[in-house]
Amino acid sequence: MKALSLVSESPTRIWDLAQIVDDLAAANADLLPRRRAAGRHLLPSRQSLEGIIADLRAVLFPAHFGATDLTESGLRNYLGHRLDAALFKLQEQVRRGLLFLAAPADADVGASERRAVEVTQEFAWRLPSIRTLLGSDARAAFEGDPAATSPDEAVFCYPGITAVTHHRIAHELHELGVPLIPRIISELAHGATGIDIHPGARIGGSFFIDHGTGVVIGETSIIGKRVRLYQGVTLGAKSFPTDVHGRAIKGRPRHPIVEDDVTIYAGATILGRITIGRGSSIGGNVWLTRAVPPGSRISQAQVRDDLFDGGSGI
Repeated sequence: MKALSLVSESPTRIWDLAQIVDDLAAANADLLPRRRAAGRHLLPSRQSLEGIIADLRAVLFPAHFGATDLTESGLRNYLGHRLDAALFKLQEQVRRGLLFLAAPADADVGASERRAVEVTQEFAWRLPSIRTLLGSDARAAFEGDPAATSPDEAVFCYPGITAVTHHRIAHELHELGVPLIPRIISELAHGATGIDIHPGARIGGSFFIDHGTGVVIGETSIIGKRVRLYQGVTLGAKSFPTDVHGRAIKGRPRHPIVEDDVTIYAGATILGRITIGRGSSIGGNVWLTRAVPPGSRISQAQVRDDLFDGGSGI
């Protein structure tokens, strides 16, 4: 058999593959000590997590994403089989995530395996609460959108429900201290819907993102119940503290608090650790960096006038 040459002989494909391969291998060399230290140290798999999310969506909404011909007598068997498969695969990804976080000298395969079992068991116990929240989200979508014909349509079709489903799963894993895996799950939704929700964000029930594309919700955001966002809304950080070396200090609260029953219209940008009071309405394309009291109605004109008046209006 002819040996494969690392230098192409085609006149239209001439490049030094040997040097490129050497350079790429060197660029990835930092991962090899981790693998050796942890024994069989594999990275989390984005592809596997996509399958796990599909399984979990089928468990949370079996009539929508599971078997379309389910009967009452077969429901428990279906849920048990699909959930067992999902949790078994999730446990392995959690284990990989825990090992990925550990420094090579600290990588403990046995400890990571035991912790992965504990986390996966606790996550499983939280699934009924996740389902309750998602049910409230689907009803909020139906009640908040005159174009929706049923909550089922929202579950099937609305990108906001897809993104929030991923978020509620990712958030529980984030709360359980799982590294990396929640971010991958969030980015799966981001890529599919254009909605970017950090898994650390805390979001109450009956949450509705209408249309959705371009919505950004930062890590330390806190959102109350019955909140509605439209496309292009940003709940972001105005600034972040740094240490003496100029590096960002992680984990500090820096995103907005949105209280219950708030509506934020398309294109609004709300920055910093400010509170949007209960029952407020924030108009489209408003740029807001100051807290507003409950029941406020904020428009572009109000923000502009407040700026010109030296900040006394809001």
